[in-house]
Amino acid sequence: MARSKEFEESAVLEKAMRLFWEQGYEKTSMTDLVEHMGIHRRSLYDTFGDKHTLFLKAMDRYGDKFGDKYTSVVKHSKNATEALQFIVDTMIRLETEEGVPPGCLMVNSAVELATRDADVDSKANKLFSMAEQQLKEIIAWGQRDGEFTTDYDAEELAEYMHNALVGIRVLARTSAAKEKLHRVANLSMKFLQK
Repeated sequence: MARSKEFEESAVLEKAMRLFWEQGYEKTSMTDLVEHMGIHRRSLYDTFGDKHTLFLKAMDRYGDKFGDKYTSVVKHSKNATEALQFIVDTMIRLETEEGVPPGCLMVNSAVELATRDADVDSKANKLFSMAEQQLKEIIAWGQRDGEFTTDYDAEELAEYMHNALVGIRVLARTSAAKEKLHRVANLSMKFLQK
C-alpha cells in the first residue's frame, strides 16, 4: 500500500521558491532543497520531479503569488497614479523588508540562466510581458484621466517603467543605498506625470 504524503505540497513549494530566490539556481543543491523543504529526497522527486522542474514550478509560484497581489490592489485603486505608486512602493518595500530575499526571483533567474536555459527564458519573458501589459493598462488609464503624459504611447511608457523597475530589482541585489532605489523610482514616476 502506498504511503500518503506527509506534507502540504504548496507549503513545501513555497519553501523551495524562497530558497531559489535567496541562493539562485546554481548555488542550490538537492541536499539544500531536501533540508530546507523538510521532505525526503524520494518525496521531492516523486512530487516535483528533478531540480530543474522544481525550479520552474517555483518560478510559476512566484509569478502567481505576486501577480495576483498586484492585480487585486490595482483593481481597488482610486486612480492610476495610486495604482502605479503602489506597485513601485511595494517593490522598494520588499527590498528593505526583513526576511525577504533581495531582488526578484524572475529578474534574478533571467540574469543567471536565460541565455542558456530556454525554459527559464520563456517563463521570465512571459512574466515580464504580463507585467508590461499591466503597466500599460494603468498608464492608459492615467492618460485617459489626464494624470499621465500623452507625449508617448502607453506601451512605450510601460516598457520604460518596467525597465526602471527591473533595474531597481537588480540594484537591490547590490550594496546600493535604498535612497538610490527611491530616487530612481521617484524620477520614473515624475517622467510619467503630465
